[in-house]
Amino acid sequence: MFTGIIQSVGKVAALEPRGGDLRLRIRTGKLDLADVQLGDSIAVNGVCLTAVELPGDGFWADVSGETLTRTTLGALRSGSRVNLEKALTPTTRLGGHLVSGHVDGIGEVVSRAPEARSERFVIRAPDTLAKYIAEKGSICVDGISLTVNAVRGAEFELNIVPHTLQETTMADFRPGTQVNLEVDIIARYLERLLLGEKAADPDAGGISLATLQKAGFST
Repeated sequence: MFTGIIQSVGKVAALEPRGGDLRLRIRTGKLDLADVQLGDSIAVNGVCLTAVELPGDGFWADVSGETLTRTTLGALRSGSRVNLEKALTPTTRLGGHLVSGHVDGIGEVVSRAPEARSERFVIRAPDTLAKYIAEKGSICVDGISLTVNAVRGAEFELNIVPHTLQETTMADFRPGTQVNLEVDIIARYLERLLLGEKAADPDAGGISLATLQKAGFST
């Protein structure tokens, strides 16, 4: 688990194709690896990866074909900047929100515009994720815990302060940039819980008005 508070911006040092998947080397910059051991988890642009080698200035991780398909990691190139966060511990400050490092879908930056000293971003999520994104709720964008300022259909707005622009890769975002999205974990599980016994039925579909009425959330 992670908090979505980025600890360092690293760089891709090497990418080695391995029979359909990838081995990735990340130089971690200011990220302190003194307490990291082989097998520990590190989030790279919001994707939970396992450290399989620790050469001293960073780490190597294996990236499966599934991860390459469902995230933006397949588009990384040598020199690409990436957001990094070590897995949280019982004593970690939960400054963001609970983030699993399991990406739900790929979004796209629609626009970016200055607003006072901040920047206003509009991002379009896949239609299937729109129902999980709520105004003033939390969302994880490339590993960054952010607050949703407004929602219009599958598009949502973010107001990004100078500190976040400086300490993450969001300064690099432009219209058309693709980003990893992870919705609030509570919303994801709540949907399954409301399905009740129907969750085991592959043809049950999603939440309907009848489901909400049965659970007492609507009349």
